[in-house]
Amino acid sequence: MHAFVATWCAALLSAALATPSLPQSQAPDLRTRFEHEANPVQKAKLMPALGDAEFAEIRKDAEANNLTEAASVLRRYRDDVRNCVKGLEGAKLNAEKHPAGFKQLQFSVQEALRRVDTLLPAMTSDEQAPFLEVRKDLDETNRHLIDQLFPGKSPEQPQPAQLKER
Repeated sequence: MHAFVATWCAALLSAALATPSLPQSQAPDLRTRFEHEANPVQKAKLMPALGDAEFAEIRKDAEANNLTEAASVLRRYRDDVRNCVKGLEGAKLNAEKHPAGFKQLQFSVQEALRRVDTLLPAMTSDEQAPFLEVRKDLDETNRHLIDQLFPGKSPEQPQPAQLKER
């Protein structure tokens, strides 16, 4: 039994050492790749990884109560998302028929909304203000991307007359 445990521990240690460790912060490398990418689809495809790296920084700054820096990184993320949307739309791509880039960007924005929502409860209402402003922008972008990916499939808002009939 002791040999089995020792072998199992050795296997786990080997697997842990064989797994490439992530650098302390991938954000600078990803940011450089993002800024130098000319193809709007490839740029949008980088957003999930860039968002992961930037939200690691945002979370670290928020935990250290450096909310000004956290909000700054969040605004930069939002601006990157906006630029990706402009690039994809400027390329006259049909998101419904060719969703590459659009779907990765939408997934990243959706995850960003979830992450912002997890940060907010630990803040006072005054501290939340810049985060809520960016969250509102990201939510609008998320809805826009969903409309691009699934045109005509958004649930219709009931008209006031329809509400009265029920």
